[in-house]
Amino acid sequence: MAMSSANHIERIDPTAGIPGGEVVIECADYSENSAPTLNVWFKDKPAHVVAATRGRALVLVPDLDGGVEIEVSVAANGDATGKPAQFVVAKKLADGIHPVASPAFDPADGSLFVTRSGARGENVPVSLFRINSEGTLEEFSGDITNPTSIAFDRSGRMFVTGRLDGAVYRVTPLKEVVVFAGELGIATGLAFNRDGEMFVGDRSGTIYRVNEIGEAHDWAQLEPSVSAYHLAFGPDDALYVTGPTVSSFDAITRIDEDGEPTVFYRGLGRPQGLAFDREGNLYVAASLRGRRGIVRISPDAARAEIVVAGMNLVGLAFSPKGEMVVATNDAVYSLPLGIYGTLLD
Repeated sequence: MAMSSANHIERIDPTAGIPGGEVVIECADYSENSAPTLNVWFKDKPAHVVAATRGRALVLVPDLDGGVEIEVSVAANGDATGKPAQFVVAKKLADGIHPVASPAFDPADGSLFVTRSGARGENVPVSLFRINSEGTLEEFSGDITNPTSIAFDRSGRMFVTGRLDGAVYRVTPLKEVVVFAGELGIATGLAFNRDGEMFVGDRSGTIYRVNEIGEAHDWAQLEPSVSAYHLAFGPDDALYVTGPTVSSFDAITRIDEDGEPTVFYRGLGRPQGLAFDREGNLYVAASLRGRRGIVRISPDAARAEIVVAGMNLVGLAFSPKGEMVVATNDAVYSLPLGIYGTLLD
């Protein structure tokens, strides 16, 4: 939370976001009469004020270029401007794509892979893209219809789920695409544990355990999801799963090494992609108490807060440089937050 002296900005919640994200600005000593004329500026751009009361405003992050820390100032009239506070605005890496799950970093060179998933059964010319270390978007492959999740194993091999045909594909550096495992229902989530074993989520209710030659076995059963399963292994080597339902009070499920599921945290709206940092905090694209963004949940599940504001978020990943990359349903953004993911990500 950002703090400043009295009569100015006291708190920004959260202190990072993408354009269109909802941010709360709290100020000291502004009267009720000033609320209707409260103006919030992100650097040189005004923010749309959704609602304002005495000393508090809900605003939308304006469309800003770049991705640097910016100053947020408050004016109660046309002349007086409050002392600025810091806010991190995301840098857009690519748009015109269609991810439905988290992107993934190639451990070999730090490049980022994202999908253009498309509607069910839709064939697009390019369905898999690579963003290199210079930030250039490159077409990579169009051989997978409805690609969903991307993950790399311990040896650096790349795998992608295809929800149309219920398969997991292995994608080589030479862009060759081969089926690794099949008959996995509506294959969506994909993750590897610390022993290198593959786990695949069939959104109709099954988590599969897949061995090194592509043989799949039922491992756990969950409630079906209306969109996808998203998987991530935690530092305790348990599998954590999100699967949005029609409820607005969904849970993150923890599945132990024996395949037994329990509720880790409940109270999220449409939780999707997730990832852990090195301190064991879990980050998930979801709604919390009516606001959408990246939610950080403490290792003991006792605390949850939005750390990045953003709408239409579907997933995230941490770069080797400590950047958080977030994916919406049509774009990918980067935020230099200094958060490092686990070696399992």
